[in-house]
Amino acid sequence: MNPVIKLNVLALDVENAKQIVEATNGRVFIGLMVKSFASTDLAIQTVEKFQAAQIPVSVGLGAGDPAQWEKVVEVATRTKPAHVNQVFPAAGYTIGALRSVDSQHTLVNALIKPSGTPGKVIIATGPISQNYENVVSCDSAVAMLAEIGVPSVKFYPIEGDKRLDEVGEMVKAAVRHGIKTFEPTGGINVKSLPQVLDVCVKNGAEQIFAHVYTSIVDKTTGLTRLEDIRELMQIISRG
Repeated sequence: MNPVIKLNVLALDVENAKQIVEATNGRVFIGLMVKSFASTDLAIQTVEKFQAAQIPVSVGLGAGDPAQWEKVVEVATRTKPAHVNQVFPAAGYTIGALRSVDSQHTLVNALIKPSGTPGKVIIATGPISQNYENVVSCDSAVAMLAEIGVPSVKFYPIEGDKRLDEVGEMVKAAVRHGIKTFEPTGGINVKSLPQVLDVCVKNGAEQIFAHVYTSIVDKTTGLTRLEDIRELMQIISRG
């Protein structure tokens, strides 16, 4: 069975996002980072504006900032987006909060950090726990997620293609525990995406959401470059 592969990318505005959705045939989430907004209400208004244009929104922290986890929950429960990024300690809480507002469709991930040693990871990604970077096995980490029904692992930062051995071990552990969605994140670009996808596919991931952010954003205009989006889609199609 071929895996489902989607992109998670940024967009400057609704028009840029619409062009991206069209260029990817909808195989994309548009990331809106709560850290970028001065208030929760402004973040909610922006998410709703994108949703009104039929854009699948991914509500994110902003560079994995653990201080934003509560803001993510509030924005997510009030907008019921397609996708939510969350720190490991708050992922189960976030799923429960979404269920309480009857949002069954929102996919929530949990942020796990590579430790530098294949097979070992850091799950202390919350605002307090980040100060205690205890290392656990990949199996321990995903077993905890499986116990509380978190369906996706966000592995960040993988530094493009520099941590592929760690990515492979994390994917294998997730698959062993029935977690079918894997989200490699951090430093991925057009050049490194093929290797990242190859490792994820070979190790059994059934859904791969590759986060490709600033590397495809035009520094002058702030627009996500459509030519890069098309190239990324060609890579996905070849895979």
